[in-house]
Amino acid sequence: MVSTVPRISPLEAPYPPDVAERLAAMMPPGAPPIALFRTFAHNMPMTTAMGGWGSYELGKQLSLTMRDREIVIDRTCARCGCEYEWGVHVLFFAERVGLSGEQVTSLTHGGAADACWPDERERLLIAAVDELHDSATIGDELWGRLAAILTEQQLLDLLLLAGWYHAISYAANGARVPLEIAAPRFADVAP
Repeated sequence: MVSTVPRISPLEAPYPPDVAERLAAMMPPGAPPIALFRTFAHNMPMTTAMGGWGSYELGKQLSLTMRDREIVIDRTCARCGCEYEWGVHVLFFAERVGLSGEQVTSLTHGGAADACWPDERERLLIAAVDELHDSATIGDELWGRLAAILTEQQLLDLLLLAGWYHAISYAANGARVPLEIAAPRFADVAP
């Protein structure tokens, strides 16, 4: 069994003023900072630099819909075995973007061909995440199908979003960030 003891323990309050300010900027108003951000805060230059990109990936400028974004993030984190980040996104966004329980289970344990995905666009997003995860590229056939329904801006956002959440998954898994208490676990959505 893999240890669940954090390799880098998340910072605990009270925080130095610069850390408190950065953590507050990373969360919705009034929400306490999650363990991942408190772990990142051990390296403030990195955490500050990540702020702009993270805001883009989760913000309104991203050309993908919020639902598209969450499908890509949930699938990427599940494929990376990152229960931490998957759980945070399922907790905060799954219901908001209308992902059914069956779809969350599919993103975690299933695949693009599951019956809960009647929308071709969503099946293609899942397939793209899987190909990127398995081979670090997208084959010509799938790329052609994606390019027929997504703009070049959306294609680039898809590629970088999946890559960003690979990086987040690597950091959370490698540092063994402790799971958020309220967040679901992979076993909670087992088929």
